[in-house]
Amino acid sequence: MTSAVHRLESFIFWSRWLQAPLYVGLILAQGVYVYHFLHELWHLVSHATTFSETQIMLIVLGLIDVVMIANLLVMVVIGGYETFVSKIDSLEKHEDRPEWLSHVNAGVLKTKLSLALISISSIHLLKSFISASDLGSPTSTISESGLLWQVVIHCTFLLSALVMAFTDKLMQHKPH
Repeated sequence: MTSAVHRLESFIFWSRWLQAPLYVGLILAQGVYVYHFLHELWHLVSHATTFSETQIMLIVLGLIDVVMIANLLVMVVIGGYETFVSKIDSLEKHEDRPEWLSHVNAGVLKTKLSLALISISSIHLLKSFISASDLGSPTSTISESGLLWQVVIHCTFLLSALVMAFTDKLMQHKPH
């Protein structure tokens, strides 16, 4: 019986490696974002003299959005792999090792991810507010109700992050 239980536990522990292809997939997705970023950057540079200031601002906000999503992907890939699959031994003494990686755990990773999502949501909301001057026009890409829903979703992200941070603080609080 002990041998069967040991094999089962070893198999369960081994199953964490099933996540590795998921992280590789996220790296490939990041490559798609790099392509998108370079495409949008080229579009901005090649039309810089014909775009209005608002158009330039919207494209730059889109570029910032892509960078924030890429940062989120890096956190998920490196932090998730280190937390749930295996330590990355080659990073232990690497000079470019991210500072946040030394104290990453599931709680810290959730908090960092929620802050990144709030930042991404903020950029989307800012883009919508800038475009809000077109509300009601036939070319408008957003409606008043769409803008309201974006604000509600953003506030939900904020509230969720506060609840997660508070819960994490409670879980780490040690009674005297």
